[in-house]
Amino acid sequence: MPLSSPSLATSQLQLTDAVPGIVLAGIVTGAAFSLHEVPGFGLFSPMILAVIIGILFANVVGTPQGSLAGIGVCQRNLLRLGIVFLGFQVTAGQFVAIGVSGLAIAALALSTTFFFTLFAGRLLGVETGLTQLIAAGTSICGASAIAAVNGVTKARDQDVAYAVAMVTLFGTLAMLALPPLAIVLGLDAREFGLWAGASIHEVAQVVGASFQAGPVAGETGTIAKLARVTMLAPMVLLLGVFLRGKTSDATARPPIPWFIFGFIAAVLLNSLVELPHWMRPVLTLMTSLLLALGLAGMGLKTEFTQIRALGARPLLLALTAAVFIASLSLMLVKIVG
Repeated sequence: MPLSSPSLATSQLQLTDAVPGIVLAGIVTGAAFSLHEVPGFGLFSPMILAVIIGILFANVVGTPQGSLAGIGVCQRNLLRLGIVFLGFQVTAGQFVAIGVSGLAIAALALSTTFFFTLFAGRLLGVETGLTQLIAAGTSICGASAIAAVNGVTKARDQDVAYAVAMVTLFGTLAMLALPPLAIVLGLDAREFGLWAGASIHEVAQVVGASFQAGPVAGETGTIAKLARVTMLAPMVLLLGVFLRGKTSDATARPPIPWFIFGFIAAVLLNSLVELPHWMRPVLTLMTSLLLALGLAGMGLKTEFTQIRALGARPLLLALTAAVFIASLSLMLVKIVG
């Protein structure tokens, strides 16, 4: 009688095949977290640093063929688990904290920018999958949104890397430009916080910009940004339904993004149950770690030649989307806020 079944042996073999790639992505992620602690780099999330380091490694050293299986595990399984963990950073109470007007500003800016970017991408002739990623990264929450939407759209790795690069570039520019512009425009602390939280791409970039105007602006900006993060779930679900409806071939339809239901469950649990104080920093670290591992995997499979081949039109699209959300958010803050 055999000591192990063929299916068990196959599973063990697949797990062994995945180890080199997971280790390599882990090394890249460790480098990203270390660089994040260097003065000046703290404004960039470990996720963004991980994809950049991954791209540099792939193009300077080269990604070993034997690591591809494990990199795939990071891109699929670990990244989706990270999206679920992201829900523990958001509570329903954060909606109440910024008030009806603040929530309306965040929701209107997000939804309008998302659909405007889809429309602009079509006019500019940018490939649909890349357009959707840029729209999500600009309107919702940067690299996290790009990763979540890619779970539905199944875009190419170079598209994901390009979209992350765009939200890094224009989110950083917004982080530097908005504080002095707020002074010129005569915005008070709450108005500036709402503007920053409703328009800047990454959470870290919002924190870096809004706290320059003091604690009131910083707290308002952070809460407004987290409200946008919460809207990640309905946007991804709607996009998944839209894509399934447009595809006639049942075998080619995008899968239902089950991980988003995990995200929703995490938000509800975090809202209804008082988690131990020691658990929150652990969950935050796990979220960043899992998302960084997934994006490191994408970087490790991306070549500069693939990104260059995309041309300048996606760059123009990302710039247009960034200017649009900043302008629209400012107008909404002046009218509604």
